[in-house]
Amino acid sequence: MKKQTTIIIETLINFYMKAYLLKNEEILELGAKIPGWKISKDHIHRCFTFSNFIEAFSFMTKVAFLSEKYNHHPNWDNVYSKVNIKFTTHDLGGISNLDQIIACEINNLLDN
Repeated sequence: MKKQTTIIIETLINFYMKAYLLKNEEILELGAKIPGWKISKDHIHRCFTFSNFIEAFSFMTKVAFLSEKYNHHPNWDNVYSKVNIKFTTHDLGGISNLDQIIACEINNLLDN
């Protein structure tokens, strides 16, 4: 099911590739769509904790490849085993469809 979801997301991104701001109703639904992420007015944020630096850095590398795939990059930091990720779409001034999609993909990384 998760692979199917990823394929559907990739297909939609390739078709629509243009970022757009999420409407207020869509932002209110984000908590259910991207569990674990904190939703604010203009960004989404999540803190990840791993066993050690190598696991944290490996995760960051995977996120870097996803970010390149969508040409949409996070604000993030890493201290030893912790990785903080924040997404916002600066060009649009808020949370966009790309923020949601990448957060979903990052959650899928953790499930695999």
